[in-house]
Amino acid sequence: MTLPSQSDDNLIAQMREHFFCALLSDTLDELGYMHQALPARIRPLDETLVMVGRARTMLYADVYARPQAGENPYELEIKLVDSLGADEVAVCACGATGRIAPWGGLLSTASKVRGAAGAVMDGLVRDIRHVRELEFPLFHAGIGPLDSKGRGEVIAIDVPVECAGVRINPGDILFGDADGVVVIPKAIEAEVVALAYEKLKGENKTRDALLAGRRLADVYDEFGVL
Repeated sequence: MTLPSQSDDNLIAQMREHFFCALLSDTLDELGYMHQALPARIRPLDETLVMVGRARTMLYADVYARPQAGENPYELEIKLVDSLGADEVAVCACGATGRIAPWGGLLSTASKVRGAAGAVMDGLVRDIRHVRELEFPLFHAGIGPLDSKGRGEVIAIDVPVECAGVRINPGDILFGDADGVVVIPKAIEAEVVALAYEKLKGENKTRDALLAGRRLADVYDEFGVL
């Protein structure tokens, strides 16, 4: 196994092939970044899918009135989705009210055809049968039918946000699988990736030793991995 090159496409592809959420969470912990995992309530719609990509953010605000004639409440939402590129992840910071399901089948379709890596939100999702058929990685805080129109509206895109209490900056790497989602700050991504490869080697050696029948205590003493 070799370290990825400086190519961003190669970096993302290598992470998708070799890494997993728990490994990256442990790596971030070891580097002193112990609040990078989204809370347990943020779950994948399809646990078989892996999501790796760079954050593109949307900040929502609660609203309590239907739009006026001629107003487009989805303007910034549409702008961000239409600008998504390959290996980018749409991040919807919806707040804690649980009043909206901003993401569904149509946004998933538009994002997938642009090569987006997935979407993450601390709000609800809907059209889940359609999204599962698309095999589009989607991480959410619940399932419900509530449209954002008249309930919430994007007020800014590509800005720093907190999603489920975790700070996410545009360009940060998000990694999601069946265990959840972790956020890798762009400023430390090279360090995280290099250390994660080293930890992965240790985990593989530990697993092989355990499969060979060795005692866990002895294996831990030798490799220091658990």
